[in-house]
Formats: sequence, C-alpha cells, structure tokens
Amino acid sequence: MLRALAHHLLPAHCVVCQIGLGRTAAAVCAPCEADFFPVLSRCPRCAISISGAAQSAVGLCGRCLAQLPHFDATSTLADYVSPVDGMVIAMKFTARLDLAHFFGRLLAERAGPELQVPNQIIPVPLAFERVRERGFNQSHHIAKALAAASGGHLANDRLLRLRNTTPQQSLSIDERRRNVRGAFAVQGTLEHQSVFVVDDVMTTGSTLNEIARVLKQAGAARVHNLIVARTPE
Repeated sequence: MLRALAHHLLPAHCVVCQIGLGRTAAAVCAPCEADFFPVLSRCPRCAISISGAAQSAVGLCGRCLAQLPHFDATSTLADYVSPVDGMVIAMKFTARLDLAHFFGRLLAERAGPELQVPNQIIPVPLAFERVRERGFNQSHHIAKALAAASGGHLANDRLLRLRNTTPQQSLSIDERRRNVRGAFAVQGTLEHQSVFVVDDVMTTGSTLNEIARVLKQAGAARVHNLIVARTPE
C-alpha cells in the first residue's frame, strides 16, 4: 500500500504515455483512453470481439448460440492486450487503485442508462487468502467507483465465496467449470432485481457463469457482467 500512497502524493501522469495530467484525478489521459478503450463490435452475451461475418442474425457469437450462459449480458472496456493488460496487473499487484477508479468510471459511462434502474452492483469476491496477501479486492474498488459514478447500489456482502479455488489460468474449459462449481453462494434474496457483476478480467467466463447461476437461483431477474478486459480468442 506504500506504493499507492506514494503515487497519490506525486504529480499525476497518464499511466500509458506518462504525459502530465495536472490536478485531474484521472489515471489515463483522454487521447490514450480513446486509443486503447475503443468501442468494438462484440457478442452482447459474452463480450468476445467479433467481426460481422462471425456474428449471428441475433448478434451472438457461435459459442453462446451453442450453449447460452446463465448471465444475460457482458460489457467490457477493452481486450486483454497491451497496454490494458499491464494496467490491470499494475492495479492488482502494485495497488494502483487510481486505475480501479478510472475503470469504474468508464464502465459506468459505457453501461449508460441501464445502470439507472434499481439494481445491485456486486463485485466478484476474492478468496480470503488472496485478500490477506494483496490487502484489497480490486473488483470491490472498481465496483465502488462504478456505484459512485452511476448512483447504483453497491452490495458488497451479497455474494460470498465459500472456498478458495485452484487458479483458473492453468485449467481447461471443462476443468474451470468443475473448479468453480459450488464455490459461491448468495446471502439473502434478489427477487426480481437486476444485478451487475463487476470483475477485472474475463477469460472463458466459467467463474462468471457460476456466479450468474447462483444469483438467478436467489431470484435475480437479470445478470449483466461489467468487465475491465476480455481475453481475445
């Protein structure tokens, strides 16, 4: 956390191009935001970047057409490629929480009017061991900034992680699904509510799919993922 404090006390510079930002609270300058966080054509269900030729008549990608996930929609800011991947890593492992605030604000802008309806904004919970090691949950800070920018309700205690899981990166798609099965639970009811689930990176969507499954079991009417970055295929 000392690095985060030092960054807060030093003059602000764009994390990408290092141009001075003056007194602004932004972490990224406007030109870099436009260059590296463009609005692309994506599957509305899983947010994978798709070309017109790969898009179905209903707009979904082939994987979602073959097996619809439990979540209803996904919005993302960018693909998980340079320099966005470096920004996410800096946020998570060097406590650059100013980047979490930037991501949350931009997600609120991209989600637009849909966030204005009564909703629950729920960050993906980290395992206790990871929170203890890192000192914070980056998804919570993104969700907090998102709620502040949109006026939505931050429900930080509704989704519980019941157990730690093996890191998903080294697992196949089927192994990822089995790995997270039963790893989450919902506290209370979400009857007829719209839920926005906030996370930093989406790869296969296995974790978010399991979360959507338990949210809908608790009565959620709609589950919309809000993600900083989506791994390209």
